[in-house]
Amino acid sequence: MADVQPFRAVRYSGAAGSPADLVAPPYDTVTDEERESLHTRSPYNVIHVTLPESADEAGRLYREWLAEGVLADDAEPAVWLAIEDHVGADGVARERRGLIASVAAEPYETGAVLPHERTRPRIRKERRRLLRATRVQPEPILLLADTPLELAVPAEPPAIEVAGTRLWRLRADAADGLRGAQLLIADGHHRYESAVELDEELGFPGVRIMALVVSTDDPGLQLLPTHRVFVNRPDLATGDDDEPCASLEDALGCLESEPYGWSAAVRYRRADIGIVRGEPGQLDVELVDRQGLDGIRYTPRLDEARAAVDDGDADAAFILRPPRVDDVFAMARRGQRMPPKSTYFYPKPLSGLLFHPVTQ
Repeated sequence: MADVQPFRAVRYSGAAGSPADLVAPPYDTVTDEERESLHTRSPYNVIHVTLPESADEAGRLYREWLAEGVLADDAEPAVWLAIEDHVGADGVARERRGLIASVAAEPYETGAVLPHERTRPRIRKERRRLLRATRVQPEPILLLADTPLELAVPAEPPAIEVAGTRLWRLRADAADGLRGAQLLIADGHHRYESAVELDEELGFPGVRIMALVVSTDDPGLQLLPTHRVFVNRPDLATGDDDEPCASLEDALGCLESEPYGWSAAVRYRRADIGIVRGEPGQLDVELVDRQGLDGIRYTPRLDEARAAVDDGDADAAFILRPPRVDDVFAMARRGQRMPPKSTYFYPKPLSGLLFHPVTQ
């Protein structure tokens, strides 16, 4: 079902400087402080294109980098093996393996690529404006394939190695096993949908998107919860219907034992800690979202959620369980979408390793 192909990548040349000064996290995970730091680290850091002062400025810079030889086109199309070394929230070192390839940006109705989260029109518009100005994707979206991938490490050294990520060029037929597979967007809904909208805007089919495709069986794939923190919400500082717990540790143990068929979360407050339960068949995020979205913040880190309440910066935090990958895939196949910030797949693919022109 999915149209997966090799592509001719655009890459930083030696003239750009050290790769460590050029890559960045995905645009939607970069804080204001990180953005400022990356902007000053190198005039060629990819952040100038992913989070520019304006879309027109990003387009100008990208074309300038090509003209000056800071970026160069690969001679031949290829598929790329990506191995990402990371330490999970549990402190365990893992590696995630996947293939970076070119995927046709098709409407969801074709069934080739499935979404699992709802998107926001404003962000889609921003990403589409940037894509129109640059005509390139400097960061891959993350797709999941419910099929095994045999990904052996080549004998030669990686072509790119930076910040725990290693890339090897593979033969063009390395993605043949993915052609016809059904894929699920793990990260990158706004970028994918903006590519589809640009394809419709240009009036001819052919817009493609760069994707890191990972098997759902990969042992390095981690799906973390995104906890909810509420600021200026004194109404959430009490919860008479909560089942009280003596400590956060006790509450987390109780939450872990709750069946996934019934929504549940820990409500953490300075004075009280308890379990709040919802309805059968309801998602944990839906249970919390019924409190409203005023004053909400999101974090995948339990310590950040806890500290926000302990330090008096927030009135309450709702601690959630990690969703299960199989459940996310099953919902997508039923045509259902989860609320934004329902999932946090880890690690996040780096930006700036490869650039993918929107048409090949």
